[in-house]
Amino acid sequence: MNFALAHAAIAFWRTQRLARRLRTRRDVEHWRAARLERFLRRAAPRVDFYAGLDARRLDELPIVDKAIVTANFARLNTKGVTLEAARAALDGGQERVQDLIVGQSTGTSGNRGVFVISEAERFTWLGVMLAKTLPDFPFVRHKVALALPGYSQLYASAAETGRLAIRFFDLALGVDGWRDALTAYAPDTLVAPPKVLRALAERGGLAPQHVFSGAEVLDPLDRQVIEAGFGARVREIYMATEGLFGVACPHGVLHLAEDAVAFEFERPPGPSDLVAPLVTDFTRSTQIMARYRMNDLLRLRADPCACGSPLQAVAAIEGRQDDVFHLRGTGEGGLVLVTPDVVRNAVVDADRRILDFRVVQTGADEIELCLAADLATDAASAAAASLASALRRAGVADADIRLKFGLDMPLDRKLRRVRRAWTPPAK
Repeated sequence: MNFALAHAAIAFWRTQRLARRLRTRRDVEHWRAARLERFLRRAAPRVDFYAGLDARRLDELPIVDKAIVTANFARLNTKGVTLEAARAALDGGQERVQDLIVGQSTGTSGNRGVFVISEAERFTWLGVMLAKTLPDFPFVRHKVALALPGYSQLYASAAETGRLAIRFFDLALGVDGWRDALTAYAPDTLVAPPKVLRALAERGGLAPQHVFSGAEVLDPLDRQVIEAGFGARVREIYMATEGLFGVACPHGVLHLAEDAVAFEFERPPGPSDLVAPLVTDFTRSTQIMARYRMNDLLRLRADPCACGSPLQAVAAIEGRQDDVFHLRGTGEGGLVLVTPDVVRNAVVDADRRILDFRVVQTGADEIELCLAADLATDAASAAAASLASALRRAGVADADIRLKFGLDMPLDRKLRRVRRAWTPPAK
């Protein structure tokens, strides 16, 4: 076994050992505290961004977001690699700058994020991912199909173990461009965005034992179709440019990766029980990701999962903060904020025949409700009425809800069923 693969093996067995060792929330908190102390003492001070900051507690570090990280890319990695150099390497078909690996996100949200990692970190990532998704590896060989909009050496590293067969299917070519090849490959493990899993499940011809959704939110509408079509439970992978944040257990419940990442939670504006995470990856030391404000809105589970894991369970990823509707209120208090889950539930709960939809805020009081072209008129009317009622209960003045029929299914960008396409004026 070479040095790089040794990192993967160590990370794999350590992750599995931690799963047995961390049995209570107290265990998780003690582990988190110890790892953060080491991270603050050893890793963070190695980059210029935190030079001179002697932080002993996590909350002594500043909160950062995508704009700050982008503007300070070179100051947040140990080799001073600039964002321009990283992007130039990727544009030139290279995935290395100096001795670091350069990668990018799938770009499904429209703007690809860039990251740099060391060779050791690449294989550590691989070991953690395998331990959480295919724990019987390496004793059982697996044929994995990745249907994603972009490939990376993160995925290629898995094939270097010799215990996995991996094939990549590029979403940019369209599902019809490779569906026959995928069927002939007959993977036992399938990883794809939910919209692609749903399309493949509806067409038939595949029988994967392990189904993982990633790159976008897994909606219950899609979950139902995917699991019925494949006869297998779909498990969500919560991952972004900033790291691996969670993997669903065999019961289908998403658990945050608190054995590798520290999570803090903020309450977004408005009357909601959703939270937005701040993430600190204490396993990374090349590019520091500390107190990074994610755009996601999570609904946490208070009750323990049947799998017995003490890692925080997530009831749902409900959307993005960017997609919270800002609508005119009935009083003089200005705009009312309505979270994506309120909008989604109003539409889906209106009629069982609604199997897909899009809701887009296009103005201060303008909403576009798009439904399937063949949906019955009474079901469409019920959806519009239900949405209007939910908005009124939230304190919104009468909004102009415009019905449209015909749904697109974009493969080159993230599917967001609830989306705000209007920017409120600056105060």
